[in-house]
Amino acid sequence: MPLDRSLISGLALFTGMTPGEQEDVLIEARSARYQKDTTIFSQEEEAHSFFLLLNGHIRVVRTTPDGEQVIARYIAEGELFGIAPAIGRTTYPANAVAAVDCVALAWPTRMWKIYAERYPSFSVNTYATVGKRLQETQQRVVEMSTEQVEQRVAHTILRLIKQAGRKTPEGIEIDFPITRQDIAEMTGTTLHTVSRLLSAWEDRGIVVGGRQKVTVADPHGLMLIAEHRRRS
Repeated sequence: MPLDRSLISGLALFTGMTPGEQEDVLIEARSARYQKDTTIFSQEEEAHSFFLLLNGHIRVVRTTPDGEQVIARYIAEGELFGIAPAIGRTTYPANAVAAVDCVALAWPTRMWKIYAERYPSFSVNTYATVGKRLQETQQRVVEMSTEQVEQRVAHTILRLIKQAGRKTPEGIEIDFPITRQDIAEMTGTTLHTVSRLLSAWEDRGIVVGGRQKVTVADPHGLMLIAEHRRRS
């Protein structure tokens, strides 16, 4: 049964494409559901498919040569992932794990070059995604080399609420399960340090903790910490 064009018509990736072109792209797509904690693909596995996340959040995890786990980023709804051919790779550079139950579209990797050549807007939009992620990676490298741990953790949480924030009576909640260990892996520090910082921020009313939940009650206060400034 053909997939409904409404699944993709409003997404940034398909901006500039005609309804007919969007339907053509969907011909080769298949939909898939992934339960929470499912590994969708593994680091260095042959890149057999590329994906578009329709619902949920994906955790992108790299394993270092000495076996450490580093969370590179989270993928939000409407974003591409597993786009190895866009960066000139034939294997996946990291693991993709479902942070919650997810629904995604998948295309055979061989279709990437075809779509990029056939539809200029598809090519422009996908490489804009690659460029944005490269900028984010560079920013994190700068933070890791120049900022104190407290600033790095604050910047990371601010990025997450910008990407996946949900307003609640207590503040802005990161709208997927995230542990203190996850935050430690994203910021190059230890679980003990993240726990100590979040506990101190809870005491100051900046964040509200919970089991696999982080809610920012005072975004301005957290921004001041990230920028190493004091309240006026």
